Amino acid sequence: MFSLSKFAKASLKCPTSHRCAIRFLSPCAQSQPTRSLSSTSAQYEYPNRNEAPIITRSNAKENVSSATDDSRTRIKDKSRLTLDDVDKFDDRKEFSSTERDEIREKQKREIKTSLSPLHKIMPTKPDHIPPNIQNSKLDVPETMVTTLSNGLRVVSQETYGQVTTVGVLADFGSRLETNETRGVNHLLELLAFQSMHQYPNSADVVAKMDALGGTTFAQSSREQMMYCVDVLRPNVEASVEILAGTILSPIISYEEVEQVKQVVQFQHMDMPPELKMGEGLQIAGYKDQQLGMPHLCPPEALSHLNPSVIQSFRAQNLSASKMVLAAAGIEHEKLVELGERYFSSIPPTDPSFHVMEVKPSIYSGGEFRLEQETVEGHTKVALAFEVGGWHSGDLLVPTCVLQILLGGGNSFSAGGPGKGMYSRLYREVLNKYYWAESAESFTSLHSETGLFGISGSSKPENSRDLTRVITEHFAKLTTDLVKDEEIDRARNMLKCNVLSQLESRLVLFEDIGRQILTYGKRESVEEMCKKIDAVTAEDLREIARKAVSTPPTISTVGDDISKVPTHEELAS
Repeated sequence: MFSLSKFAKASLKCPTSHRCAIRFLSPCAQSQPTRSLSSTSAQYEYPNRNEAPIITRSNAKENVSSATDDSRTRIKDKSRLTLDDVDKFDDRKEFSSTERDEIREKQKREIKTSLSPLHKIMPTKPDHIPPNIQNSKLDVPETMVTTLSNGLRVVSQETYGQVTTVGVLADFGSRLETNETRGVNHLLELLAFQSMHQYPNSADVVAKMDALGGTTFAQSSREQMMYCVDVLRPNVEASVEILAGTILSPIISYEEVEQVKQVVQFQHMDMPPELKMGEGLQIAGYKDQQLGMPHLCPPEALSHLNPSVIQSFRAQNLSASKMVLAAAGIEHEKLVELGERYFSSIPPTDPSFHVMEVKPSIYSGGEFRLEQETVEGHTKVALAFEVGGWHSGDLLVPTCVLQILLGGGNSFSAGGPGKGMYSRLYREVLNKYYWAESAESFTSLHSETGLFGISGSSKPENSRDLTRVITEHFAKLTTDLVKDEEIDRARNMLKCNVLSQLESRLVLFEDIGRQILTYGKRESVEEMCKKIDAVTAEDLREIARKAVSTPPTISTVGDDISKVPTHEELAS
């Protein structure tokens, strides 16, 4: 544990208005300064010394004076002083009024203080700045939804801020890929906001967004694709034009595709073992089904991907009825107007293309094992079972409460509110077993199904014990009712996490967009909190019992995975 040195401790005891120095003088020199510490304090603070240290004090003025003695002796003729040799702030009060005027005029010539016309303070307020209105007179922000004639849903919520997040979420992802299109979604994410017909050079897109004071994001998943921009409110219109361009009219040149292929290869080389373990859970749990297909593009699939394949996949899956234009921090009427202008040309469905259908994936359970070197030399283990998905009704919220209740983290987690220090896995795994480097609960939810599990890491020789402890916690959930204190803490923490996250404009945008795309409506905060408060200990035990009744899925990655139990051992 880090601690202050003896010398630093002594320095901290001195008043902040003085500069302190600790001197351990020889016996012949110790008669001049006075001792400021008693023998009692000296014995406590400095147990290895027979007497207290000697502390001398001096103020800043004296130090400055002594430090400038040499310079004063060197420069005696004031006529030889130059403006570069002297103290331009004249702290020593050595300059005449004429000398000060000369310095001031030189600074005026050399230091430019005039503002650019773009940032000049104008006598009147710009039109795009809204008037100052008391909070009590503002309308409470509500989520507003409008459906355009082509089926595109436009949803927004006001934040009364000067920055807006606007984007498009589309109802397609890597689960719709085939063997011929494997990895397309990964490449589409990397190709977002590159060249488009309005801006043939991708550098022009970057320069335009910089000029607008905005930034761009793109994210793909197994079921949805998201494009968004975060921009200053007065520049929303210009940024929506770029947003529409990257979605509806991207160029996707051969050079760009080859460039992102190299990025994929670099990402694969540097992929964290935790990410590979998560991919392995999906592949093993839903083998040979849509949700069991790799989400991240495997290197062996890169050779099949070209601009034609990517454009064809886009055209098959981009339809207005499967898209949502969402924004946080904008008037709803303004967003509807922009939607009509830039996205009304999208057909509900393109009859010339065969749209890939979503086929429900059946959970089977299984095993994924990958032996590779890791930076820490740890073995990562994840054990999961099936739970309901986004459309599981009353089972969804109890599953989220159960995940928060287990919580967890790693051996270097920082403490504080909301950090999970009082969660079950932290108290009963990380604080109990010295060899446990991490232990954390997780969920991976999809439309029709999901995974609920616990992951952890340890040295290879302890990986079997780690797996045993994880299985014991699943068994404990099925037999023992959770105590009132634990479930109250989990419910409060879940509400705190969700509500604090929704304070973020980016999270708010994503939440309203994904809820409209998934459910066709957005649940209010009050309704969500009521559902969380209604979760009981019996609900959590029932969720655990249903999950454990399904086949297990185990995924492990590490330097040595030989001691991790096999799927057959766990299933028996």
